[in-house]
Amino acid sequence: MSSKISMKMKNMAQISTILGIDYGQSKIGLAIADEETKMAFAFDTLKNDKDFRSNLKEIVACENVKTIVLGMTKHDKDQQSVQEKLDFAKMLEKETGIRIEFQEEMFTTKMAQENIKMRGGTNIANLDDQEAARIILQSWLDNQIL
Repeated sequence: MSSKISMKMKNMAQISTILGIDYGQSKIGLAIADEETKMAFAFDTLKNDKDFRSNLKEIVACENVKTIVLGMTKHDKDQQSVQEKLDFAKMLEKETGIRIEFQEEMFTTKMAQENIKMRGGTNIANLDDQEAARIILQSWLDNQIL
């Protein structure tokens, strides 16, 4: 292998990834972006069950995740949801050792459902969590540029 190709592969391997999360009590949507392109893509939806932590650790390791962005409710009347997400963020940070950033998530599920419909998608309920995570992550990325 030529040294140029070898160097390029080495640089590619060091690109950090950002993981976006749309937390839900039964399902957790995931989106992913790299620090270079700053474009978020829907990644997966995981069940919020006993296997979630190990599945997430595997994704974090395989995708070279360096930052996690968690959708956060900022509505004063939804303190229970805020506390659930804060507890979830503490668990994530403890389990992964990765810093957690927060991004407003108001209306992201509704926007996700509309996006999927506009693209002619079906099985909206199976895709809206990861699309909401993509919206959350892209919003956070867009705010980092400013």
